[in-house]
Amino acid sequence: MFDIFIQTIKDLLFDSGFAQLGSIDGLKSLIMIGIACVCIYAAIAKGYEPLLLLPIGFGMLLVNIPLSGLMDYPTMVLEPMGETVKHFPEIVLRDIDGNIITDAAGNAIQFYQNTEKTVTGGLLYYLYQGVKLGIYPPLIFLGIGTMTDFGPLIANPKSLLLGAAAQAGIFLTFIGAVVLGFSYNEAASIAIIGGADGPTAIYTTGKLAPDLLGPIAVAAYSYMALVPVIQPPIMKLLTTKKERSVVMQQLRPVSRVEKLIFPIAVTLIVSLLVPSSAPLIGMLMLGNLFRESGVVDRLVKTAQNELMNIITIFLGVTVGATATAEKFLTFQTLGIVALGLIAFCVGTACGVLFGKLMYLVTGGKVNPLIGSAGVSAVPMAARVSQKVGQKEVPTNFLLMHAMGPNVAGVIGSAVAAGILISAFG
Repeated sequence: MFDIFIQTIKDLLFDSGFAQLGSIDGLKSLIMIGIACVCIYAAIAKGYEPLLLLPIGFGMLLVNIPLSGLMDYPTMVLEPMGETVKHFPEIVLRDIDGNIITDAAGNAIQFYQNTEKTVTGGLLYYLYQGVKLGIYPPLIFLGIGTMTDFGPLIANPKSLLLGAAAQAGIFLTFIGAVVLGFSYNEAASIAIIGGADGPTAIYTTGKLAPDLLGPIAVAAYSYMALVPVIQPPIMKLLTTKKERSVVMQQLRPVSRVEKLIFPIAVTLIVSLLVPSSAPLIGMLMLGNLFRESGVVDRLVKTAQNELMNIITIFLGVTVGATATAEKFLTFQTLGIVALGLIAFCVGTACGVLFGKLMYLVTGGKVNPLIGSAGVSAVPMAARVSQKVGQKEVPTNFLLMHAMGPNVAGVIGSAVAAGILISAFG
């Protein structure tokens, strides 16, 4: 009896995750768990995008625990001619009677009927389908739409140009990534980081390069969190004290009718122009129409709070769960992080430079600092423009002027994503 007890303990230990940590793969898992803990620390102690970086970090931790099986595919075990063969159900074809007729390579085979046993997949595998099928990011955009005031953009339509200019970082980085050897799909997914829009980056990568989802998501949200650190040096380098000191005129009032027409018009124009952007733009503008209509307060509150919070949890944890050691601990990941930073910096610089052009064209009426807000980090980038401007003139209030390019950047990044998906999807 004692021997059986000892053997049971030994079997339990050898079959545990601890026993796997001594291997090379186990060492990689420990490194990934360490990276996950760094993400969790950054979210809690430093406040870097905690709403998403915290679940991303914990999802990364969960999936790298040996034998956890949280991202395992569901499989089917079939018994043809006495043999046992495993197949992923997503790549197995059946005839009209339910018989499996091909293997993974497409070769014709015959299986006995009614001999299949289904092995259920991991919890996070099923939750991840919302990312894979492109469901979560548009729902995030729905919530963002209910919290966004497009009034500054409507009052100053020229700020749309600043939002468009800031997207240049996406396309320039795409070219650079292709030159460095990334495929078109990978380059497009990496470049979209330059829009500083996490949901858009996740949506685009899920469509074009799912294997890169983990590193791209971590890079995108890390740079979004570091907007107050990355942008000011670029803004000061590219502008003069005189330009930073420009005090802009107060924006005109925007009527309720204008705010109601805007989301409908943008949805029609952008979706007809770039159909692939319709899921993101459509949900963003639907949320904004909820907000401006004034007749669906319950829907607005649900989209802003309960729905947004639930989707954020699912999105963060499952995106983090794609960051396995095999996919994350590569030189390719370092390239993604570096190119993502370049994309974000170039986007910021292009926005500021276009702001300088508008400063010249308008005879000094536009403060170039608001151009940096053309990236999609709402409202953080607009606040950075305000902060840098007030260092020169404490009574200068650029926030509402910067919100125009900022919300234009949200639209611009979605359009850029649609263009890339249309081209390479």
